[in-house]
Amino acid sequence: MIKRPNILWISFEDTNPCYGCYGDSVARTPNLDRLASHGCRWTHCFSTAGVCAPARSAVITGMYPISIGTHHMRTTHTNCATPEMPTPYSAVVPHYVKCFSEYLRAKGYFCTNNLKTDYQFDPPLTAWDECGSGAHWRNRHDPEQPFFAVFNPTRTHESGMWPERCPQPAFDPADVKLPPYFADTFKVREAMARMYTHIEQSDRELGEILQQLEDDGLADYTYVFHWSDHGPLPRGKRWPYDSGIHVPLLARGPGIEAGLVKDDLVSTIDLGPTMLSLAGVDIPTHLQGRAFLGPQTALPREYVYATRDRYDEAYDMIRAVRDKRWKYIRNLRPDLPYLLWIPYRNRHPIAQEMWRSRRQAAPDSGTGGNPDLC
Repeated sequence: MIKRPNILWISFEDTNPCYGCYGDSVARTPNLDRLASHGCRWTHCFSTAGVCAPARSAVITGMYPISIGTHHMRTTHTNCATPEMPTPYSAVVPHYVKCFSEYLRAKGYFCTNNLKTDYQFDPPLTAWDECGSGAHWRNRHDPEQPFFAVFNPTRTHESGMWPERCPQPAFDPADVKLPPYFADTFKVREAMARMYTHIEQSDRELGEILQQLEDDGLADYTYVFHWSDHGPLPRGKRWPYDSGIHVPLLARGPGIEAGLVKDDLVSTIDLGPTMLSLAGVDIPTHLQGRAFLGPQTALPREYVYATRDRYDEAYDMIRAVRDKRWKYIRNLRPDLPYLLWIPYRNRHPIAQEMWRSRRQAAPDSGTGGNPDLC
């Protein structure tokens, strides 16, 4: 009997490729850099949406959010500031749509998810053998059973840039390199110093998980993948600009050449089909993602696609398509301002700087004179 490979995912939230292995001179990411040197680094990986729940619904189903009704962000609770919204509800995906882990479990894989789901729908009981803070490949009863284990450290989430989440960044704000579209203020620099601090801390967490794999003697026959759900920061998160959807993708494992760098277009919707391909499981024909590794590898993509819809209180509708060189963005609601009012996002120090500068430039520009950004 041919031994089936194990698969380990370690994903970060809200992260562009701000790592040393991607050429970032500020980042301190020795474990991620080592993972890249032992495997493959993709330079053109993009998410399907610039915000977590729609993006994660595409990852777990291999289907575009707009095709299965998971494109609006936050459906399962009522926002007290906008009681007129049609919430709460859980997205009801078509009957044929499954979490791809269900296909793995049906073929004998032990599937665990630690901890985050956030798919816009509750995962069915058949999705995971374990789903919680204690979920781990070590909990399987048969040590020979192949596993698919997911770890989702959440430290890099945009809320990590709130001052109370990181009072003393480990990076000097003066050393941070700002994107050209941000004002060069201390508050902006400090927020980005927090971002790098949490990436460094998450890099250590990733290293600890990889060490556990080594300690268990499983490293040689386990595919390890690292990716992020979307980008961080205002103008990035929640937007289909590259700053919102360009994400890291690293992988090592049997047959993956060490130190390889690939510029093929990859979408995070392709992750599920690729895992099925590596595990020797037939990819269902209705999946819209395509495998980029394994025996069912498809032809390289010509395009990747991304969307923006209602995120929290703010309604919008934008579609984007990108090849390796060009991007086309179609704004279907040009009547709306770019900086929509989202209280959760407004807690971000950079967003607060944007609102502050906007008010200073035009005191009567439509904010109602209300400086409260909470």
